[in-house]
Amino acid sequence: MTDGWVWDETLFAGTAAFYARGRLPYAPALVPVLTGALGLDGTGRLLDVGCGPGTVALPLAHLFREAVGLDPDPGMLEEAARRAAGGGVAGRTRWVRMRAEDLPAGLGTFTVAVFAQSFHWMDREAVAATVRGMLVPGGALVHVSDLKGEPYGTEGLPHPVPPYAAVAELVMAYLGPVRRAGRGVLPNGTPGGEAEVFTRAGFLGPERHVVPGGQVLERDEDDVVAGVFSMSFSAPGLFGPHLGAFESDLRRLLRSRSEVGWFSERAPSTEVFVWRTPDAG
Repeated sequence: MTDGWVWDETLFAGTAAFYARGRLPYAPALVPVLTGALGLDGTGRLLDVGCGPGTVALPLAHLFREAVGLDPDPGMLEEAARRAAGGGVAGRTRWVRMRAEDLPAGLGTFTVAVFAQSFHWMDREAVAATVRGMLVPGGALVHVSDLKGEPYGTEGLPHPVPPYAAVAELVMAYLGPVRRAGRGVLPNGTPGGEAEVFTRAGFLGPERHVVPGGQVLERDEDDVVAGVFSMSFSAPGLFGPHLGAFESDLRRLLRSRSEVGWFSERAPSTEVFVWRTPDAG
């Protein structure tokens, strides 16, 4: 993935319980946009690679005959299964503990494969080529991420914006100045250039869709803390015996920035790239 960094199973250790609450949601119209772009009609099979707690697979599950979520973190899969049962889609979903590099693993063929802010953690060239072979002719690979660089201001927000810069400084005070990622570090962050990887793997496209965000989100102290603990670079497992002290300092910081304990921010838009496999013949 990145020179000098090796994936290990502690990458998201302890984050699963915080993920659904702490992560900012994808844009509300994501499912309708994907339904139209992909012609989803309740048939076919979905493969969500790096599914986490089912953030994308669960709202799409009713639009497929079967949705298979793949993730190497057992906590994420347990949370996904719990949420599937609560959402009434347990019968349409299957959760597989596995790294993407171990595909195809006898999982069969799919009409759609989705990577939602997960592709950068993988051996991208190998995974892209393997997933292409698992898609039916005319199938689609969908890359989903937050739209970066939106110029949302703070006008009209009812509460202060979460103090992300100060939180980052606090994380660095505990974990060091270089971004942590499991047992290793990522001094230059995660890689980009997904388009070149998918093109080399033989995918056609892409079709780009921007699903508008911008809605005001109101988040309490616990939501913001959950957001911090949902991130790979500040996963609970990284703090070891200092976890309690870090959380105390984090909460103290948040209370110093909001007297009422509430924060506001605007949700990001969602960027979707749809890549296709060639039709048969």
